[in-house]
Amino acid sequence: MKSKFLKFIFIASLALNVSVLAAAGFVYYRHSSGYWVTPFGDVVKKDYFLFEELSLRPDQMTRMKEKGTAFREEIDRKRKEILEKRKELFALKYLLPSDPARVEATIAGISGMQEEMQRRVAAHILEVKALLDKDQRQGFLNLLERSMKKGGHPGCSSIEQN
Repeated sequence: MKSKFLKFIFIASLALNVSVLAAAGFVYYRHSSGYWVTPFGDVVKKDYFLFEELSLRPDQMTRMKEKGTAFREEIDRKRKEILEKRKELFALKYLLPSDPARVEATIAGISGMQEEMQRRVAAHILEVKALLDKDQRQGFLNLLERSMKKGGHPGCSSIEQN
């Protein structure tokens, strides 16, 4: 009887350990699998850029990829900072006694960081537009609208009319 119980405990422990390792491996794979989430919520391969769908000259493609890579790094860093602030806000909810002023300050900090990110996204779009000719600019704006619509982010009247 004792032997059966020990075998059961051993098998249960082994199953738990295997499932924890599998979950950790899955999380690691998802974070290192080569995907990036755009500001509009699309999941794309890290080496893919929206502007690749345009007819760009080789020099334009090179400059755009340089700008795009730097932009993605900056946005990812800002996302992590916002996530840390959100964790801080969540932790504040457990404080006893609660500190409403600190909660409000943290919320204001998150709002400011999100506003800064939006400004950076807008600036990046303007930088990219400046590198394009007239036809390419229109194609780029169409790609942005399609991406925004696909990601569920209505942002301008032409998207909302569709």
